[in-house]
Amino acid sequence: MRLTLHTDFALRVLIHVGINAGKLTTINEIAESFDISKQHLMKVVNDLGQMGYLDTVRGRNGGLRLKRDPHNINLGQVVRDTEDKLDVIGCLRQKGYCRIERVCTLRGMLRDATDAFLAVLDRHTLADLIRPRNALAALLLQQDV
Repeated sequence: MRLTLHTDFALRVLIHVGINAGKLTTINEIAESFDISKQHLMKVVNDLGQMGYLDTVRGRNGGLRLKRDPHNINLGQVVRDTEDKLDVIGCLRQKGYCRIERVCTLRGMLRDATDAFLAVLDRHTLADLIRPRNALAALLLQQDV
């Protein structure tokens, strides 16, 4: 399974904001930490705000902070919320019939694999990702620990 950059960036934003422990984080800080386009991050941040993951504060001293406790941000749900389609392959139906019956079997197997992938993520929260907070802070926030 391959996730989109949108989901990748969403997870990185949540990690970065999560290790900042309630302090406001700017898009510029996140962009610099991960060497990601600021314009792309703005869309990701906007989406995460609309989904209820981030609280966005506008203005000169504005920034981002988590809207929920990291223990209440399920990684499987974040992936479901940020991915448009989780189908690994499409359907080859034509005129109401499946053109290649074995492909449908393959689709079923790949759907099961996707469900298993998501089930693993469902067992984890953002708190699990930011548990090595000091090491992450030193790396991403350029802080001495």
